Amino acid sequence: MDGIVAKVDSRKPHWIDEVRGHLEVDGVVCIPRVFADHEIEKLVRATYTAYRAVGQHVGQQKLDAAGEVGVVRCPMKFDDAFFIPFANGIIQAIVENILGPSVICNLQNGFVLPSIGLRSEGYFQGKLHRDFPRYMNGYVASLNSFICLSDFTPKSGSTRFLVGSQQQPRNQPPYSIDNAISVEAPAGSVIFFDSTIWHAAGVNISTADRLAINMQWTHSYIKQQFDYVRVLGDAKIKSLPDKTQQYLGWYTRVVTSLDEYYLPPEHRLYRSGQG
Repeated sequence: MDGIVAKVDSRKPHWIDEVRGHLEVDGVVCIPRVFADHEIEKLVRATYTAYRAVGQHVGQQKLDAAGEVGVVRCPMKFDDAFFIPFANGIIQAIVENILGPSVICNLQNGFVLPSIGLRSEGYFQGKLHRDFPRYMNGYVASLNSFICLSDFTPKSGSTRFLVGSQQQPRNQPPYSIDNAISVEAPAGSVIFFDSTIWHAAGVNISTADRLAINMQWTHSYIKQQFDYVRVLGDAKIKSLPDKTQQYLGWYTRVVTSLDEYYLPPEHRLYRSGQG
């Protein structure tokens, strides 16, 4: 399959309509210059901090058994820099335009893809997969924002997409990995894609790690990968901006008692209007 992943300049008029069009047709689109250099530097440091912390917390044996290479789950537990993307206006505009104002963050993972050559296809990220493997008659239930912390090139193992393979009822990819298109994007870009599209990590044959942050967004009634409110604790959640609280699931908590159910509306765990 020939072609490139389309790029949209967020400084242009009607840019978000262009983003929506590419997501509907191609299933993927890239927005350059979403994050400033100083933000990327901070997020790179935070990714390595969280990577080491997860390794110590979980242990290499369990990580190896999971078949993961360089995946940093729940990184915000280890460094506050991971809250930066929640406040980004471009990300907010796109996820709310596609999924509505009550959208939540279903997951946030960091990635440290090492330079391991052809062996990178031996783990699950290197195989064609869908992040939301459910067909709902064309209903868009999930959207990813993939933040490039390194330059994404075929040599660095940039993500490969079967463009146009989103929103299809089949359980197998429509084409082989040889037909996938690699995204080329500088650090600071964000790749948005319909979570039903088939994609895979590339083969990193450079001499450096390829770093990224994957954030998957869903409607508020879909369970998150982690119960971020419980993971982070009430005190941390309350210290964050209201919009970040919403994205982390603060307004869609499950009631655990009659007393909580009959709280005044402004104090209810599951707020009205959240889907």
